[in-house]
Amino acid sequence: MFETLTTRLSDAFDALRKRGALREADVDEALREVRVALLEADVALPVVKDFIAAVRTKSVGAEVVRSVAPAQMVVKIVHDQMVEMLGAKTENINIAAAPPAAILMVGLQGSGKTTTTAKIGLRLTQREKKQVLMASLDVHRPAAQEQLRVLGEEAGIPTLPIVDGQMPTDIAKRAMDSARLRGIDVVLLDTAGRLHVDEAMMAEAIQIRDAVNPVEIFLVTDALTGQDAVNAAKAFKERLNVTGIVLTRTDGDARGGAALSMRAVTGCPIKFVGTSEKLDGLEVFHPDRVASRILGMGDVVSLVEKATETVDAADAAKLEANMLKGTFDLDDYLMQIRQMRKMGGMEGLMGMLPGVGKAKKQMATANMDDSLLTRQEAIVLSMTLKERRKTKLLNGSRKRRIANGSGTTVQDVNRLVKQHRQMADMVKKLGKLGKKGFMRNGMPGMPGPGQLH
Repeated sequence: MFETLTTRLSDAFDALRKRGALREADVDEALREVRVALLEADVALPVVKDFIAAVRTKSVGAEVVRSVAPAQMVVKIVHDQMVEMLGAKTENINIAAAPPAAILMVGLQGSGKTTTTAKIGLRLTQREKKQVLMASLDVHRPAAQEQLRVLGEEAGIPTLPIVDGQMPTDIAKRAMDSARLRGIDVVLLDTAGRLHVDEAMMAEAIQIRDAVNPVEIFLVTDALTGQDAVNAAKAFKERLNVTGIVLTRTDGDARGGAALSMRAVTGCPIKFVGTSEKLDGLEVFHPDRVASRILGMGDVVSLVEKATETVDAADAAKLEANMLKGTFDLDDYLMQIRQMRKMGGMEGLMGMLPGVGKAKKQMATANMDDSLLTRQEAIVLSMTLKERRKTKLLNGSRKRRIANGSGTTVQDVNRLVKQHRQMADMVKKLGKLGKKGFMRNGMPGMPGPGQLH
């Protein structure tokens, strides 16, 4: 998300940094580039105007003139203004109510509402340790209730049994009654979608809201629809008093205009973003971290959090033990590849590292994407256990067999073996330093962009 915007802003600020002391004309020129970049990212025009006016007022004042590095000061002002535009503070899910707390899910048809319901249910179950019940109130779309039931089974979350012919408000009341009897903490109510802001279905959603008095009303909206998503959000906010927005399909949205416009236009916080189709592909929306990513400053906090969540403690301990012995075989290398994929793959990780915008361009040019990790995993899995532990066994005929088995080339196999050897040599040196030296130098990660081909 935001790749196009990040590239344009990076170019604008690079030009600004090349100048020594900044004149007002320099700031105006840079802000013209920022304005065009925001409009190309599909940010609403009124939002862009307000943003540029606020940045300009702060950028041509005495605080910039006195700054040691004026260009950096301008970047900071843009960053702070962007955080303010995105919502200033992180707002998480609110379930502070006497159980069962109801959460109403609303949105246009096809926005990913039912899947998002299951994602939030999984999050509440795993992270908040809450007992959750999900209920589909969509009696209009064929198999909508069945879809939620299937997702519930996949996530391990109970769903309200389907009763044919029941009206949405009655289903909602039955869900709340069932939750009280079963000691459920949170009830997620998935309402019917609509192709556009339809008065009849809006009235239905209002009726359900009044019947269950939800603590949260989440609007699920598709980031790929850009300004249409913003307009729909405005309508839902006015009629239903939506308390939070969930942006879906952000992994496919290179522009990010919906996210940047949403808070400013609706006054409603973005609480979550959907990052993949998987049930665990949901992240809390942090305005400060998102602004840092947009401006190429990275997001190290999210990177550490993701590592903590995804890295298996037993695997990490085993890998550390091997490294302290000075050994690092291809099974260890395979473990590193899998951990990297769990953490979002090469593109996901690169987006969280500071100052890697240009490196990402180089990676794209050299076709270094997540398919490279897939190929490398296939190569290792095509080897025997002995070959993984002793790469010296890999002669020409074995390499041809491995290449055929993994659908790659002998050159791909040679590159992987070379990368593994470089890492193994590094591990051997760290092993000789002992525990203190190992901790000081850190665990070697996956090879950087310069090493992958």
